[in-house]
Amino acid sequence: MTSPPVSRADRRRATEARILDRAREQFATKGFDRTTIRAVAASADVDPALVMQYFGSKRGLFAQAVQAPPAAQASADGAALLDQLLATLGVKLGGLPDGTLALLRSMLTDPASADHARQTLGRQISGIAGALPTDGDGDGDGDGDGDGQDAELRAALIVTTMLGVTIGHHLLGLDAMRDAPAGRIGTLLRPALAALARPPD
Repeated sequence: MTSPPVSRADRRRATEARILDRAREQFATKGFDRTTIRAVAASADVDPALVMQYFGSKRGLFAQAVQAPPAAQASADGAALLDQLLATLGVKLGGLPDGTLALLRSMLTDPASADHARQTLGRQISGIAGALPTDGDGDGDGDGDGDGQDAELRAALIVTTMLGVTIGHHLLGLDAMRDAPAGRIGTLLRPALAALARPPD
């Protein structure tokens, strides 16, 4: 029994997926500036012109390579939100997808990568801010007349704290963090994140 013929569209999708896999590996290890279309094409066993045909430019290839699935909606329960955040951090400390590593490695040297990271982090901050308890106006003073920005600021502090831990662990390989179990890091972080998750007194 012969298998059905593979369509041209299926072959193209498979080739695109292979190019993106190789691009993620290259961007993750070398960053945006040092990755070349020629090197990606060679590792994907295709002609560089095909990479350009599919993605238009190195910038277009990078944008596709670092695409992340939409973040799960944050839980509205304070304790459950902390559990969700720490579980996510545990997964990140266990290993990051190449697309995420590529973005982290490139965001401080490439302005477009920084914009992409800013948008991604902004969506995470908005999602978490919507789940954080407030005093009714978001300024934490209990009077209900504030400007509503406190929850967003607290969410930004939570996200950037977790980002810093991830960078320290994966990109910098800090001695104190490299071999620390993710559970231990989560235990030590929980009180700080819990303090940020609730409105100040």
